[in-house]
Amino acid sequence: MEVEIPTDDSIVNNNNTTTTAKHLDQDVVKPTNEGHSSGSLNSDMSCHDEDEDEDDYDDGDDGDMVEYEDDDDDDCDYYMFENSKEDDEAHYSNMQAQFDNVDLPPGVEASFSWLNDPAPVTASTKLIDPPAEHHNHQIPYTPTDIASTSSNIASTSAGKNQDEVKKKFEGFKSFDIVDDFSDHHFNNAGFQGQQPPRSWTRKIQDEWKILEKDLPDTIFVRVYESRMDLLRAVIVGPAGTPYHDGLFVFDVHFPPNYPDIPPMVYYYSGGLRLNPNLYDDGKVCLSLLNTWTGHGSEKWMPNNSTMLQVLVSIQALILNDKPFFNEPGYDNMYPGTVGDKKSKSYNEDIFILSLKTMIYTLRRPPKYFEELVVGHFCSRAHVILSACRAYMDGVEVGSTIDGSHLVDKSGSKPFKAAVGRMINGLVANFSRSGATDCDQYRVEN
Repeated sequence: MEVEIPTDDSIVNNNNTTTTAKHLDQDVVKPTNEGHSSGSLNSDMSCHDEDEDEDDYDDGDDGDMVEYEDDDDDDCDYYMFENSKEDDEAHYSNMQAQFDNVDLPPGVEASFSWLNDPAPVTASTKLIDPPAEHHNHQIPYTPTDIASTSSNIASTSAGKNQDEVKKKFEGFKSFDIVDDFSDHHFNNAGFQGQQPPRSWTRKIQDEWKILEKDLPDTIFVRVYESRMDLLRAVIVGPAGTPYHDGLFVFDVHFPPNYPDIPPMVYYYSGGLRLNPNLYDDGKVCLSLLNTWTGHGSEKWMPNNSTMLQVLVSIQALILNDKPFFNEPGYDNMYPGTVGDKKSKSYNEDIFILSLKTMIYTLRRPPKYFEELVVGHFCSRAHVILSACRAYMDGVEVGSTIDGSHLVDKSGSKPFKAAVGRMINGLVANFSRSGATDCDQYRVEN
């Protein structure tokens, strides 16, 4: 049963069009090494009901995250939990190689098309299947036997003058037209050599004008001069949410019959499921994209809906402060304090995945967004690290904004420990990207 999102959480465009981000759980079809067919991503994206086992969401009497039989907390994500400055240098290359294969089941490669250059995983590497249930409140297992290493964008920018990085970041355009689309997820879709109709071309040009004029300062877009059907967007995670200060990458395709049907949208997950509406196979579940049920103006309206509305809806409705309740019916199934407890636990898990995504994106920024990625994390490094230290002290996830913390301290012990194990790796990566004075946030054994 769909639960309506309150009006104040809806996005209204200039034509008073709204959309919802609810969806129903389904078994996720894991991507193969070949990835999705670019032309059919949204063709089979309907969401179906599936029985939920409430026992899967039992946090236990102590309020901490559930411990699973296969969960080795000591080994989990060890490659990012560097304990000293010397360890950073000794293990940094190993961390680089392993992040190219983060949290992926057997036979599945990271879906980042710009990550194709690292050496392949050795035959002896063993990948562990993650549990099938969603919201299982455990941090995914990461393979440990990786022999390859690769170049790092942070190392190339480490020698840059911070003022130069800051200048390029501040001058980075929210909207721009670029040329090379070779790493785009939908580069094989489109008219395939045929000339698009003039009406279609005019519509895309209108979309470009809207984006150039009205993009918020936390969404960045690149379109392609020779492929008007393609678009790439980077969205900054909103403050006050478990996604705060993260960068999230989406590829978009305008099909030949656009705008009669909505655009196709692909999320670069890197194999991480950090939202009920963002699947680890790239699926984006949103009523505005007709990938989730909606009513009236909540769904795509050919004469009114815009690409700007899609991007703002993803940021506001999907990357929200309580993503646990994006699952349909959870606000009724888990009311009051029970729901609050589960939502907080879910936010803790999601924040850890968001930190992983930060490092992933910093190591391999999408093409034409390199200066944005480096500049963003240089400018936000202290805020992110300050938040991590506050969360280690028990401050609730999302309640820290720009170094100002609320008094509530209810973080679980496993979460505090997980953040503590990650923080030195974050310090190392931010410092290599050009951020200064990050060592003050290190955690000593």
